Amino acid sequence: MNRLFAKERKIQEREHRNEHNSNHNSQPSTLNPQRTIFLSIIILCLTACTIHTNEIHTVRGKGGIVYHGQLVKGKREGLGVLSLGDSILYSGRWHNGMRQGRGTVRDSEGRLVIGQWDHDTLVTAMRRDSAGIYHGEMDRQFRAHGYGHYIDTLNTYYEGQWKDGHRTGFGFSSQHRYFRVGEWLRDTYRGERLNYTSERVYGIDLSKHQHVQGRKRYSVDWDRLRITHLGSLSKKNVSGHVDYEVSFIFIKSTEGASLLNPYYASDYAAARSHGYPVGSYHYFTHRTSGAQQAWHFLSHSHFKKGDLPPVLDLEPLPSQVIKMGGARAMWSRVRNWLQIVEKETGMRPILYISQTFINRWLDYAPDIKQTYPVWIARYGEYKPDVKLWIWQLAPDGKVRGIAPHTDINVFNGYRNEFRRWLARVTKK
Repeated sequence: MNRLFAKERKIQEREHRNEHNSNHNSQPSTLNPQRTIFLSIIILCLTACTIHTNEIHTVRGKGGIVYHGQLVKGKREGLGVLSLGDSILYSGRWHNGMRQGRGTVRDSEGRLVIGQWDHDTLVTAMRRDSAGIYHGEMDRQFRAHGYGHYIDTLNTYYEGQWKDGHRTGFGFSSQHRYFRVGEWLRDTYRGERLNYTSERVYGIDLSKHQHVQGRKRYSVDWDRLRITHLGSLSKKNVSGHVDYEVSFIFIKSTEGASLLNPYYASDYAAARSHGYPVGSYHYFTHRTSGAQQAWHFLSHSHFKKGDLPPVLDLEPLPSQVIKMGGARAMWSRVRNWLQIVEKETGMRPILYISQTFINRWLDYAPDIKQTYPVWIARYGEYKPDVKLWIWQLAPDGKVRGIAPHTDINVFNGYRNEFRRWLARVTKK
């Protein structure tokens, strides 16, 4: 049956190409339904030996709808073609009277759509036309709707949200070296301002400060963790009530070549026991070498199966960069730390840096800028313009179950991208 569907699809795609190769500028003509149905029946009869000609039925329904294909107990089952007048409504697999599995349709513009159906619902589809290729979710009119990606003949790539056939919502677009990420509205790029909703993926990072405030000591109520406020230091475009799930946690482990977070071990164990993806980070200082700090971090941190990549928190003052011997000397130390930790853990570390640091220092290390992902601290409503994985959007957020203010982070993508990211970068 797979060979049957492949042959039928090749026939339809060949006709589709022939339409676009014609020498006139009219709209693509509709496929001749009698020819398509005839070809489908011939293919059914000539392919897999388990198919017999008496399995092919013609059923005429209400409103002129005609079904040609296989039936089981009176219901569409196997491969069949549904037509209405001069139009093929669906050609592909059926189960229990519903579209199930791979099939093809044509949209209102005559473009071929090859999709995957589940219980009569189109789950995902691929549409190819003279302008490019779309792959993703669609609505009932076979328009791009939901999450999908598209590449055109100029090699411009877009991935993100769609609505009614247009790029609308959060997404990113790239063409050669030009990269744009942010909000779109009906195919127009509106900018990097984000709209915070429950659909986004949020996380927190913890250190001693979530346990100690002056003389007061606090514990974390791990059973109650929910993000309830995104902070007040910057303007944010928030839709609805803030009551967000915590989806990932980073915990400070070490600082320099000697300091330790006394709450690291207990927080790490609690985060894992509650099912959170968890990672460890090191605060880099200017007083010791990158190698010394790397081994200090490795000696006192955990890297278990399923853990997030290690993080280097790099936020020196200009005076501290000078004490290290300048920008290139600083990057030499940082590069040493990154290389040692990556080799020992098997995971590529993430750089935690600020927008100011990027503007002032990152161009001195083009290899690091190109190679290592970024977790950026930028407390504003507009998204950073670097290749990043995580954005720390507030240092003064509120989390139920944690008394002091807590850093709130947002993942650069939605839930599907987050799951793929976890599968790719976590400890194996």
